[in-house]
Amino acid sequence: MSSSVRRLIMTSISNTLSLKHGLSLWCPQSIPLNRIHQGSCAFPSRTFHRCFTVSASSFDNENREFVIVGGGNAAGYAARTFAEHGLANGKLCIVSKEAYAPYERPALTKVYLFPLDKKPARLPGFHTCVGSGGERQTPDWYKEQGIEMLYEDPVVNVDIEKQTLTTNSGKLLKYGSLIIATGCSASRFPDKIGGNLPGVHYIRDVADADSLIPSLEKAKKVVVVGGGYIGMEVAAATSGWKLDTTVILPEDHLMPRLFTPSLGQKYENLYQDYGVKFVKGTSIRNLEAGSDGHVAGVKLENGSTIEADMVVIGIGAKPAVGPFEKIGLNSTVGGIQVDGQFRTSIPGIFAIGDVAAFPLKMYNRISRVEHVDHARRSAQHCVKSLLTAHTEMYDYLPYFYSRVFEYEGSPRKVWWQFFGDNVGESVEIGNFDPKVATFWIDSGKLKGVLLESGTTEEFQLLPKLARSQPAVNKAKLQNASSVEEALEIARASLQVGTAA
Repeated sequence: MSSSVRRLIMTSISNTLSLKHGLSLWCPQSIPLNRIHQGSCAFPSRTFHRCFTVSASSFDNENREFVIVGGGNAAGYAARTFAEHGLANGKLCIVSKEAYAPYERPALTKVYLFPLDKKPARLPGFHTCVGSGGERQTPDWYKEQGIEMLYEDPVVNVDIEKQTLTTNSGKLLKYGSLIIATGCSASRFPDKIGGNLPGVHYIRDVADADSLIPSLEKAKKVVVVGGGYIGMEVAAATSGWKLDTTVILPEDHLMPRLFTPSLGQKYENLYQDYGVKFVKGTSIRNLEAGSDGHVAGVKLENGSTIEADMVVIGIGAKPAVGPFEKIGLNSTVGGIQVDGQFRTSIPGIFAIGDVAAFPLKMYNRISRVEHVDHARRSAQHCVKSLLTAHTEMYDYLPYFYSRVFEYEGSPRKVWWQFFGDNVGESVEIGNFDPKVATFWIDSGKLKGVLLESGTTEEFQLLPKLARSQPAVNKAKLQNASSVEEALEIARASLQVGTAA
């Protein structure tokens, strides 16, 4: 931020009334208020609020200029960005349904579920922002930064005109700028087919993961429903506990939204080496209870039953829009519609992370991305746009990864990364010993690339390839004798494109 802009912002803030005597909403003086475009995403490059003063005793939050609803990854990285700009202390309030300060959620289906003798992760070890190499923001960090934290009290109502929030406990909160960072909630089986039987688990937060641990200690036969991220990572964890594990999925191969059938088969073979069984291309009729009411099996559509004393359901997630549905949802991808600076259609209200439906600039489409990398980057971009003259539109490169079988004593660790878009024809190179790479080529251009067990240098090449989308010789790539050779061919295409 330039010194002139910083002086403008600080002067504007210092000219407001003290929060001790009432609420004053920040109104930068650099652009006339009559330039605000109400009711659309076509806002000016700065965010404005109506200016008025109310009694401080009328509301239950001390910090009111900025309020974040949600306590996940995005909230933690947003808090850090506020603090870096010197605008957290006495100004920022975070309202969360969870009992803990924001943490790196991916740990819950990875190291958190390691067997107890294999050094599983526990809080405070994975509070944000350690996942990106930043400072560990424990509850004490928020206190030191002057950030007000309201735990275990989700927001149940929003009054857009009055700029107030009501929580589950009845607290009335005031906001100047509001950032919605509520993330997603796990998709669940209905009660009528046994979705809430004892022994049936979903995993989205620490409380969910904590409930899994005693079940893992007692279980003998585990059924994992779903062959996506959650299913693959939980199945890898249960194999570490030496449990009889079966994965049930309706599709014909693992990770169908990303993996090709050939790639999915390679991972399936690896999981089978760990003792994991697969039942593919089928659906579930219901979960069955034993005489004690505890889950005892999974009944399939063909009438057969798979015994289970523990079931983990990982069938996706839904954007947790809750009381913010009135703000305007995207009917195509779900989530709350925002522009390239994460502004909703209502001035002063933003949405970030999993819940936001945003313009994916490089592919010219609206998307909603459920991934920690997007949660981090969207939070930082949004807060910078809110606090400074930053007007650049968010330009995200889709990125996904997974790391499993990383517990002590595991004979084979799995770590893959994907960048870009999995469209067009695919070219697969390598025998999964341990490397394999898949390239997606559309209209002669490299659109996406996935690499398993790459070196640091090789992984660093992937985003460069996916963002540049160089023209690549498909036949030459297909004839590569190794993953290393294929990556060198792709690298050379990148260099040719740069020279041109």
